[in-house]
Amino acid sequence: MPLTMNREVFITCAITGSGSTQDKSPHVPRSPEQIANSAIAAAKAGAAVVHCHVRDPETGAPSRDPGLFREVTDRIRDSATDVVLNLTAGMGGDIVFGGVENPLPPKAAGTDMAGATERVAHVAECLPEICTLDCGTMNFAEADYVMTNTPGMLRAMGRMMTDLGVKPEIEAFDTGHLWFAKQLVADGILEPDALVQLCMGVPWGAPDDLNTFMAMVNNVPDNWTFSAFSLGRNQMPYVGASVLAGGNVRVGLEDNLMLDRGVLATNAQLVERAVGIIENLGARVIGPQEVRDKLRLTKQAPRG
Repeated sequence: MPLTMNREVFITCAITGSGSTQDKSPHVPRSPEQIANSAIAAAKAGAAVVHCHVRDPETGAPSRDPGLFREVTDRIRDSATDVVLNLTAGMGGDIVFGGVENPLPPKAAGTDMAGATERVAHVAECLPEICTLDCGTMNFAEADYVMTNTPGMLRAMGRMMTDLGVKPEIEAFDTGHLWFAKQLVADGILEPDALVQLCMGVPWGAPDDLNTFMAMVNNVPDNWTFSAFSLGRNQMPYVGASVLAGGNVRVGLEDNLMLDRGVLATNAQLVERAVGIIENLGARVIGPQEVRDKLRLTKQAPRG
């Protein structure tokens, strides 16, 4: 197949995530102030988009407290640094089953199930340009944990996001997630010029070998915009792979803690490394307003 390299690339920095990384690196931000400051530093380093989760400031555990999202939003919006804000809406779909012999009832620890309106409440208040929509249910690495996103839930959440003027970023962890996302577009729930993040190498979704990656890329409609990432040591190789395949890139501490073997990274350092790879390939890194223009994004003021 012909090379379809992207010559104008935007970088998304995934600032902190919801995984159990809070005690593995001092650079993983916990408090809203730390998350916002890390996002601003990443933007100054070249990220046009910052993808933000929030955490309990004391424990570092993942949270979906709208007040924490609002503080992160206000700190980023009130700064002198422009950046496209992408808030997660993936929280509230977690089930940890009771075990192989007694799966029900689910374990209280780790289980967090919420309705569509509650899962999107912080998006409705903060009004970022983008929020994520995990387009499927899948097993994760943990023995009894399932990320749960039913078709009905995704239809409801996708409609709410579209009605708010917030562009969903489809998170596709496998080919079936792309299949369903196409149906959401066909049904008029998502706009035709959809945005998708190809999430590679997340157990047990699509592995990050190049054959699988290109199968995912080849299932993205021509009028969609895609970005891609992989985890750990494959984060930076996927910067090059995604650009060469015609896409954009994502880096950040949500997906990888290391700059080099034995060297813990900051978000800004990961962005700087990605900028170098992109520019050395002969492409240009574009800024936040160019991304808004390209994706037809609206920068809105938070409510209240």
